[in-house]
Amino acid sequence: MVMPEAASYLTVDEVLAFPDDGNRYELVFGELLVSPTPRLRHQRVVNRLADALRPYCEREGVVEVFAVPADLSWGRTDVLTQPDVFVLPPEYRSGAEWTDVRYVPLVAEVLSPSTARYDRFNKRLAYRDVGVPTYWILDADARIAEVWTPDALAPRIEREVLRWHPANVSAPLVVELAALFAE
Repeated sequence: MVMPEAASYLTVDEVLAFPDDGNRYELVFGELLVSPTPRLRHQRVVNRLADALRPYCEREGVVEVFAVPADLSWGRTDVLTQPDVFVLPPEYRSGAEWTDVRYVPLVAEVLSPSTARYDRFNKRLAYRDVGVPTYWILDADARIAEVWTPDALAPRIEREVLRWHPANVSAPLVVELAALFAE
């Protein structure tokens, strides 16, 4: 009788040692997720969302917006993600490195054909486990947003606007989905 081969799990350090070959390497619970460079439409939605978040976040002074490749591990050895858009609280403004980040109040992923499964399942569970309170999945093809919170068994589907109301801020951010998904 032949025993099945044991699953191979990687660590953050192993993934960070990969050569820069144009692929996006992420790690969720030790499983390697590989995706190609995002499509143009994907990047437009990413840019529009970041542009919608920035003035609100700067005015309120509560977070800083990023839409750049960032290796976030939350101090774990089995999770390494590169969210499409995310915000960081002010405590990470001075001298922090990606490896220092332990709390991200908002993460948004824009679906692509090659990443939809990862974004909806693997990464959603990882974001829940590291304590991300709000996770948006933007589906430009369906023109909807899925809003996930850590205790949700299913997403709240938004078809018109996204609202985000961080703690200690008087007014929520409201983002029109039609503007995000415009052709």
